[in-house]
Amino acid sequence: MANETIKVVATNRKAYHDYFIEDRFEAGLVLTGTEIKSVRAGQVNLRDSFATIKDGELWLINAHIAVYERGTLFNHDPRRPRKLLMHRREINRLAGKIQEKGFTLIPLRMYLKNNRAKVELALARGQRHYDKRATLREKETRREVEREMARHQRGRW
Repeated sequence: MANETIKVVATNRKAYHDYFIEDRFEAGLVLTGTEIKSVRAGQVNLRDSFATIKDGELWLINAHIAVYERGTLFNHDPRRPRKLLMHRREINRLAGKIQEKGFTLIPLRMYLKNNRAKVELALARGQRHYDKRATLREKETRREVEREMARHQRGRW
């Protein structure tokens, strides 16, 4: 589709810090009425959430979708497990990869694509503490190099 509208609702910035991202997948999300209203209002937190495969189905665990403030007593539980929608062969392929050592499914962002809630999942491997330090060191040196280059360019002009 050429005219797809995508509105990013929530991102999981911590995932980029804690994991090496290997591959990305898109999955649909099964929500109740009050949940989709909270998602459209942007009241979603993906921190500390993950996806798992249980009985051949994909589930999003520990994602926080805030209680809809105008809801009634039939409002949803903010941290309930939510079913994710993917094709069977994709789920089977993910199940095979997850069984490899160290892989997990992490949600990177939740967005509305043509008014349907979607989650971008990442097949990720956890970073060790020394990996995080090395990544931060690389970022810092890159920033210093860019700063020096900008300073030298300003001096020439």
